[in-house]
Amino acid sequence: MRRREVITGLGAVAAWPLPSGAQKRGRPWRIACLVSGSSESHGGFVVAFRRRLGEIGFVESRDVAFELRWADGQVDRLLPLAHELATYVPDVVVTATAAAAVAAKQAMPTTPIVSATMVDPIGMGLVQGLARPGGNVTGISIVSFETLLGKQLDLAREIIPDARRIGMLVNTRNPAAVFQRDHAIAAALTLGLDLKPVAAHSLEELDAAFRALAQAQSQIVLVPADAFFITERRSVAELALAARLPVIAGLRDLTEAGGLVSYGNDLTEHWTRAAYYVDRILKGAKPADLPVEQPTKYELVINLKTAKALGLSIPANVLARADEVIE
Repeated sequence: MRRREVITGLGAVAAWPLPSGAQKRGRPWRIACLVSGSSESHGGFVVAFRRRLGEIGFVESRDVAFELRWADGQVDRLLPLAHELATYVPDVVVTATAAAAVAAKQAMPTTPIVSATMVDPIGMGLVQGLARPGGNVTGISIVSFETLLGKQLDLAREIIPDARRIGMLVNTRNPAAVFQRDHAIAAALTLGLDLKPVAAHSLEELDAAFRALAQAQSQIVLVPADAFFITERRSVAELALAARLPVIAGLRDLTEAGGLVSYGNDLTEHWTRAAYYVDRILKGAKPADLPVEQPTKYELVINLKTAKALGLSIPANVLARADEVIE
């Protein structure tokens, strides 16, 4: 059984009527999507976004037209793709990550940008503040670091009570991942844990990373929210299982692919919510005035099949808190 994640300000989105004259503009609104992952890993999120726009009342081809670009988990592809989208002259840009929003902002400094998932939007220069973004970017924050990383590490200790050596995958090409690494190190120190970050931003580096984590005798591996790790989630899960390393992820996608546990956000919810921002912007609102929303609750997903393969017994009190159990 799965309980829905709640995000600050997420009530049911009203079916706003289309503004008068919407069909008399001469052309549909142009919506560009700059997606950090692949069509295979992130396509379902885009489908959810488009579906919600339709439910609000925007008919594709008549009211809105889409142009999509996929970075396939590679951060260095985002800026060239953003410049491609700039030639489309979009009315609004929707991005999958803060890194994609940074690229879109650089290529289109005045175009409204909605990021479905952001990490450290202030530190990355995307917004001036969460309540009043103040520029051309707004959207939804994916993590509240004061609670999320500490709880992931607490979960590690609940599942493996004697766990002290924690590994962590870090995509060093992604500034947001480096930010998560630093917060994870701080949380680990507070809990008296030894956290070992290992860099990986390619399939070859993933293989080497898991070898290094195994050699360091890591007892559990933390995998933060990162488009590369989502795109390569099956490889991450397979390498972790082969190395006999339990994985705690920030996103459910990795647990569905074979990771042990995830505690974090449901990205489908985020992309659905992004439609609300686009609706508001196309009806005249400015990103500068639309607050960045932050999660207040997260979902816990446990893969019992993986636990069995690793010879682990998930404590009953952890199972009882799960929003979803994969068997």
